[in-house]
Formats: sequence, structure tokens, C-alpha cells
Amino acid sequence: QVQVAESGGGLVQAGGSLRLSCAASGLTFGSYTMGWFRQAPGKERELVATITSGSTKYADSVKGRFTISGDNAKNTVYLQMNSLKPVDTAVYYCNADTRPPTLVGVTARGYWGKGTLVTVSS
Repeated sequence: QVQVAESGGGLVQAGGSLRLSCAASGLTFGSYTMGWFRQAPGKERELVATITSGSTKYADSVKGRFTISGDNAKNTVYLQMNSLKPVDTAVYYCNADTRPPTLVGVTARGYWGKGTLVTVSS
């Protein structure tokens, strides 16, 4: 049974940092595109970052501040978030998808975690 679970959210002041973790089980980690999405109140869900085959992609809004990485042996993906801004406040979701990053960004499918809340105070 495939399961994806996020952790690491919390409250942080603007300019601070948080690291989110996503543990996946029941799947072959290397055969999936792993991604982080987020959704703020009243806004559409948006793709934050993806990693697959050693390549990473980021939304323009987080480039230079966020870093996605993975540990294939542990089936775990991370999102290091630095220089956080109040606009980053959202529920962050981990996703595992067999399709390439370009398709994941347009029509997200695959397996989803429950989400973890990140709140950035001004």
C-alpha cells in the first residue's frame, strides 16, 4: 500500500527557516517524480518544487530561497525553506507521481500526503 506523509510544519517569523520532510512507502522512490505543493486560504493549489532523476525545478516565487532534496535509500524527500515570507503561509503537500515534472505541474495526480501547515508571521 502506497503512503506519503509530510512533517515539519510550524510557526516561524519572517526571515526564518523550516525544513519539511516527506516519507514515502510502498513505492519505488526512484521511479516517481516527487513534488511539494502548497495551498493558501482562498488561493489555488500551486506547485512549489519537484525532484526526479537528480533534477530539480522550482516555482519562481521560491527560487533562491527553497531547496528540494531527496534520499532514495530512505524514500524521503525534503524541502528546506529559508528566508521565509508571510506570503509563504500555506498548507504544504507532498506528492508522488509517475509522470515527468512538466505534467505534474499542470495536472497533479498520483499519491498525496495529508499536508502540513506552515505559518510565517510578519
